[in-house]
Formats: sequence, C-alpha cells, structure tokens
Amino acid sequence: MSKTQLNKKKIINDPVFGFINLQSETVFDLLEHPFFQRLRRIKQLGLSFMVFPGANHTRFEHALGAAHLMRQAINTLRIKGHRISDEEAEAVTIAILLHDIGHAPFSHVLENTLVNISHEEISLLIMRELNREFDGKLDLAIEIFTNRYKKQFLHQLVASQLDMDRLDYLSRDSFFTGVAEGTVGIERIIKMLNVHDDKLVVDVKGIYSIEKFLISRRLMYWQVYLHKTVVAAEFLLINVLKRARELILQGAELYATPTLSIFLYNNFKPDDFLNNSTVDGKGVLTWYALLDDNDVLISIKEWQEHPDPVLSRLAGGLTNRKLLRTILRDKPLPEKAREKYLKQIQEKIIPDPELAKYFLMTGVITNSAYNRNDENIFVLNKDQTIKELNAASDINLSALSKAVRKYFVCYPKELDN
Repeated sequence: MSKTQLNKKKIINDPVFGFINLQSETVFDLLEHPFFQRLRRIKQLGLSFMVFPGANHTRFEHALGAAHLMRQAINTLRIKGHRISDEEAEAVTIAILLHDIGHAPFSHVLENTLVNISHEEISLLIMRELNREFDGKLDLAIEIFTNRYKKQFLHQLVASQLDMDRLDYLSRDSFFTGVAEGTVGIERIIKMLNVHDDKLVVDVKGIYSIEKFLISRRLMYWQVYLHKTVVAAEFLLINVLKRARELILQGAELYATPTLSIFLYNNFKPDDFLNNSTVDGKGVLTWYALLDDNDVLISIKEWQEHPDPVLSRLAGGLTNRKLLRTILRDKPLPEKAREKYLKQIQEKIIPDPELAKYFLMTGVITNSAYNRNDENIFVLNKDQTIKELNAASDINLSALSKAVRKYFVCYPKELDN
C-alpha cells in the first residue's frame, strides 16, 4: 500500500494578518526544516517582554508574516503591468522567508558577545547550506538576497527602507506590545508600491501612508526597541555572558546547556563560520542552528546559585527582573561621574574595583527613522517623473532623517538610597 501524499499547501491562521496561504512545496519544506523551526524558539523582540508582557512573539511568526506581505506586493506589481515570473515570485518569497534565519538568541544583543559575525552573514551561510540540501532550488533566492539579480526591485522588496521585513515587524510588534503608535496602513502601502526604471517606488497617492509609516517607525524605536528598561535588560544580559566567559577562562566550573557551552568555551571568528569548522563532531553552523533563547535562559537561571558574587547577582537580576536603574542623557557620562558611580558600587555592592565595573553600564542609542544616506524612498508622479520623498512631501521630514542620539547610564538601584 502506497503512502498518502503529504499535502504541502497549507493555510496558517496569523493573529495579525488572518489566514496566510502557503502555495509552494519548497516553502513548505523550508518551514519544516530544523533550521527554520529554530525560529519558533527565538523571540522577535528579545527581552522586551520584561517591559511589554505580550511581546512573546517569535521570529518564526515574523518570517511567515513577511512572506505573506511579499506575496501581496508581487500581486500588486503584477496588476500594474510589471513582469514577475512564477520562479521569481517564489524566489523573492523564499528570500524574505529566510532573511532572519541567522539571528542569534535575543536579537542583536549576542552578535558581539557570543559570536563575532553579523546575523546577515550567518543568514546567507545558512541559506547556502540549505541550498545544498535542496539541490540548488535556492539559487535565485540567494541571488535576490545578495542583490546580484538583474531585477533590483526584487531585492528592494527584501531589504530597503520599504521592505516587507519592516512592514511586518512594525505591525506585529505594535500588535503584541500594545503600542498603538506603531500601527501602519500596510494594505494601502503595498497597494501603492510600483516600479520605475527597475527601482521600487511609491505612487504619489500613497505619500501620506509613507509619512505615517516613518513616523510610526520613529515612535516604535523610542517606545519599544530602545525603551530604556529594555536597554538595561539587554546590557545586563551582555554582562552576564561576559562574566560567565571570564570565569570559564579562569578555570571555574560553570553549568550551561551543551549548545551554549560550545559558544562560551570557544571564541569563534568569522572564518570559523565561513569554513564551518568542526567542534565536538559538528560544524559551527550546525551548533549555531541549535542555539536558541532556551539555552541562554536555562543557563542563566542556574547561574543564580553560582558562588561567584558577580555572576549570581547579575543572573538573579535578569531572571527575576531586578534590573538596573537607567538614566538617559543628552551627553556622554563624564569621567568624574563615572568614577563616582564606581566608588559607590564598591561601597554598597562589591569592593573589588575591577568587579565593580560589571555593575555600571554606559553607552549610546541611536534612532533614525529615514536614513537618506542609505537608500532613498522615491515617489512616482502621475506624469511618470519621480521625486525623493523629502522633496515630494509637503511636510518637513528632516527630523525623521536626522540621527538622534541618547546616552545612557545603568547602575544598581541601591545607589539611589
């Protein structure tokens, strides 16, 4: 008796966009792959759930949503007379589906802590590995992803200031955090997309929707992505892992999941990923594809009981949401003020001057909603001429183009007493 053929055309009920249709067998097979299933175990907004309790959605959902919007964008462009073959449509959908497949746990936080390579580079390496497994079916998707395909506008749908990635995460993050300012008229924006001279543009009728999109993006950055308490949690996580690594180098016994141990005990360089160097019988990419939020959270929960006073206190603070006080400033913290904080930490927290540094975190956060040095947004007029968004808009968008910097200092709340 022959096995029943698996139905690979699925409908997924998404809380943000409703029913999402999967009409591609290749897309279905990619969704089923362990590399992609890992995204279910990586939160889209990292530690933002410590501020917004509903922010527990994952990169899996985001990737599905972005692929759904890509299909809508393709349909819009086809209706407007632009030729996009079925092969191209599937390839650009796969490119956006896999655009985040290389993300480390807790978003960008661990990119310079556990690994010294960007998630974009790892995403491409994983896509190439998947391409080998899928016998070259991802060739065109990789060409589009790396902007080497002849139709540049397809790449812009994947990575630009109006890509399907941004359109999904703004709406999805707004939905799950409850921050209404992030609500964007996605359907109208997609309906207003067009192509002119192989560049993605917006029909002039959609200019107000784009203005609203940029304003929403700016507000979401300050209210969610760069929220000062989220920043405090992220830097606390960085220092927990930094201290864990330091203890390991000193020869201390430290519990960690087997996957996290690989990255704590080894200082991998980009070449290790490029060459997929073998460690304990597996390639670095394979180990990376096993690493998720659970490895980090489980290990940190155990570190609360570690005899090291720095590791146990930092781990306990992150596990039980006993975070540091965060102050935003217009200028960097002066050195004298830094020394004063460290002296207070030595008096109230830990006397060792070197260990006291773990409890004082400083840095800068930057927000630019519309980066004109990157790839401008162009508006298509009815006479088929185009204008850059700033020139086409009847409001001053310079504030959205300007990079706003805020400096922060995080310190134990006991110092307030």
